[in-house]
Formats: sequence, C-alpha cells, structure tokens
Amino acid sequence: MEDSLEKKWKQREFTLASVSDLSAVTPSALPGTARFDSDGLQIHQQSHQIPLNIDPRTVQLFRLSPVHSVCMVEGSDAGKKASYSRGVNIQFRNEEESEAFHCVVQQWKKEINAQGANGRNQSNITSKSKFDEKIESSSAKMYFHYYGQLLHQQNMLQDYVRTGTYHAAVIENRSDFTGRVVVDVGAGSGILSLFAAQAGAKHVYAVEASEMAEYARKLIAGNPMLAQRITVIKGKVEDVELPEKADILISEPMGTLLINERMLESYVIARDRFLVPTGKMFPALGRIHMAPFTDEYLFIEIANKALFWQQQNYYGVDLTPLHGTAFQGYFSQPVVDAFDPRLLIAPSISHVIDFTKIKEEELYEIDIPLRFIASVGTRVHGLACWFDVLFNGSTVQRWLTTAPGSPTTHWYQLRCVLSQPIYVMAGQEITGRLHLIAHNAQSYTIYLTLSAKMWGPGAEQGGILQTSSCKLDLKEPYYRMSQPQAYALAQDQQPQPLIPTQSP
Repeated sequence: MEDSLEKKWKQREFTLASVSDLSAVTPSALPGTARFDSDGLQIHQQSHQIPLNIDPRTVQLFRLSPVHSVCMVEGSDAGKKASYSRGVNIQFRNEEESEAFHCVVQQWKKEINAQGANGRNQSNITSKSKFDEKIESSSAKMYFHYYGQLLHQQNMLQDYVRTGTYHAAVIENRSDFTGRVVVDVGAGSGILSLFAAQAGAKHVYAVEASEMAEYARKLIAGNPMLAQRITVIKGKVEDVELPEKADILISEPMGTLLINERMLESYVIARDRFLVPTGKMFPALGRIHMAPFTDEYLFIEIANKALFWQQQNYYGVDLTPLHGTAFQGYFSQPVVDAFDPRLLIAPSISHVIDFTKIKEEELYEIDIPLRFIASVGTRVHGLACWFDVLFNGSTVQRWLTTAPGSPTTHWYQLRCVLSQPIYVMAGQEITGRLHLIAHNAQSYTIYLTLSAKMWGPGAEQGGILQTSSCKLDLKEPYYRMSQPQAYALAQDQQPQPLIPTQSP
C-alpha cells in the first residue's frame, strides 16, 4: 500500500501564484510550489521551503476565496494539546487549479488515513469532543436537526427586536469591526456574519454545526460584495480549528431564561479558544432578572389540567390514583409566555453572567439567593424571570431585553409556578433560592424555594412563616400564549406603574 501511495503522489505539483508564512513577523508573498508525496505536502516559496511539519492526518485547509486558501499544520504543546498555530497563505493562479488542489488534499488525506487505520486500534482513534462528553447524543441530534431547518431560522429572523438590536449594535460600532477578524459562534443562517461584514470586518469565520451551514453558504454567496470576506465552517466550536485568532466574537447564544440549550458554554469555549486577549464579545454579559408574581388565573389553569385524573369512573376505571402525580407534573413545567408586568409584586433583582470572564464550569450550576420586599398583600404564585444582554461597543452600548412590558421577543418571559402558593402582606420579606443545575439534555433542572418571613411587631425575633418549593425541568416548558393577557382590576385597585428594579 505504501509503495502504491508513493507512486501515486510522487511529482504531483501545483504552481502557486504566491505563498506567505503566517508565522512571519512581516510575511512576504512570493511565487511558490506545492508538491505531494507519500511523506507529506511540501510547500516551497521560490528557492526555499517554508518550514512546516505537515502531517497528512491533521493538515487543515481553509478556503477564504475561490483562489485564496490557508493551510494550517497541527503542532502540539508537550504532546498534550493540539494547536493550529503554524500555516501559510496560498494564492492560486486560477479557480480551476484551486479546486483541483482542494480535491487532491481531500483524497490524499482519505487514503493516508485509510492506510493508517489498518494498523490502529479502533478505541484509540475514537475520541469524544468536550461537547459530546457532556451532552446526550439524542438531545444533540434533535437540537441540530431543529436549527438545521429554515422555518426555525425564519422564526428568529422575524423577531425584529432580536435581529434589529443585533444589527444596530454592530453597525453603530463599526470601529470595533472595521479591519478586524470576527468569529460568528453558532452562525445559523449567517445573518450576524453578514452584519459583521457590512460593518467592515476584515474576515468573518461563520461556525455552524447543523445542516444550516449549507444554507448559510448559499445565502452568503448570494451577497457577493460581502461573501468574499466570509468563510462558513461546518462543525462545533469545540472541535473546529481556525487559521487565525479573532478580534471579535459575535453570537446569539441565549435560550429561554438565558441559559437554556447550554450554548453559553460553547460561547465561552470559543472565547478561550479563538479570541485574542484584548478582543470583544457581542454580547459581553447577560442578566437574569427575577421577581415574585401573583396570577390566580394561571394557577387555576394549571391546576385544572389535572382534573381529568379525578374521574372515578372513566370507562369503568378509577383514575384518581394518578391525580397527585399528574398535578405535580403540570407544576413541574415552567410557563413561557408574555405576561402583564402589573402581576409582579416586588421590585426585581438580577444575577449577572459576565461572558468575558466566567469559566465554562461555572455555568454547570448556578445558585441565586432571593430576597424581596412585597409591595402589596396577596398570594404569591411563584417567581417570574426574564433576561437581557449587553453589547458593550466602543461607540454605543446597547441592551437587548426580554422584560415584561417591553416589545415581545421569541424568548417571551418565564414563570416558575408553585403548587402551594404563599401569602404575604405589604412590606413583608420574601426570601428563597433559585438553584439551576445543568443536565445532559442541553438544559437545566430548576429548584425553587420561596419563603415568607414574619412581619410586623416582633418580626426580628421571628422566623419563617411559610415555605413552598418546586422542581421544574427547563427542557419541558409549557408554551402558553404569545401575548400578555388582559387582567381586570378589582374595584379598589388602581393601575400601578411597572415596579422599578431593585439592586441585587
């Protein structure tokens, strides 16, 4: 096999219009030659060879334009961690020769790998990426299938609050993008990559793991004035390699409650792998806002769902043994809808996640202490949550918010409803805990506890009056409705403005 490969690739050469070493302080582009043989790929610049130790199994080739590519070579840090820090810019004489070269590289790698696989133990060549180690394969398959469909991308693109805010944040901060290298993490349709190119980015690497990468290529190619500065790379940010570091990371990693789908972790991994130390992230931080709410209509609606299981003669069958389980099951679903902000009964508090500083592991478990002062006397039915993110541009700082009372987004808001409400008086302290634990289905288990402390004379010596807890799965929400419901005011109740945010 080795002899046949050597004969096949011997003297397979391509004349290059120019070659330049990426590692050079002042790279010079000179004509050169690329030659394949059984030992590897030799690239020469005029009379001398560019020093690259090219391994057939690990060489990475990135096409930046029809005639311009970057060839990267895997190095190692004490044999532990792969690094693509060595490489060359290659300019071909025409598009036809460029296409032929890429085809040869793919076939060459395939045959070299096939040759090596014959003597390799399968367990040694099969390794899971960091993403695959922590995410269940069935969940990942469904996730990438969902985002690989145009109808779901359209749903996000038609969220004009979302898309318009991103566009404004990029275009208003052209100075951050002009002449800079940008990585679009989870590029989807490629819309953010196109925005970055509109703002003058030197080059944009659009990384997308789902089949949407092919649609992104098509959309970008249909905008030729921008396409020459955008490269779509299909793969997970945990796995792919890029030919250069990024000055800017842009992404839309937010899910319901900010953290659902666990894409924030991929955003942080991309930061650690690709972003230069002085680079910017769009967005740079997120805040989860929380406030207790009262909503008798919602509580009754959820509780009534379990009435089916109270039937004692359903075709001769007593269903009541399952009523308690069904009742708790319905209350284990977070409610996703847009609600009237007048339902909030205390100023909100917030939990900040700084994307530029947080470690990936810190997103595995989030523990938020809760403390509120009730503004009215009422029944507390649970905790309402929403989020916002900050685009910390050099010219303009812009927030994207999903707050109740603001223009509705496709994220809506989220409410955790207690199966046992608690009673409070105006001025009474409400304490508790929101504990979020990541699981391998790309979401979180939510543990919520709310307690009402004694109120009035002698309260400082008193303890907890009432406590209610619930466990919810953020992966399985109840999508209730798209717009806030109209709530009639009691005769003695006057309309109240949106309660201001309380400092955490």
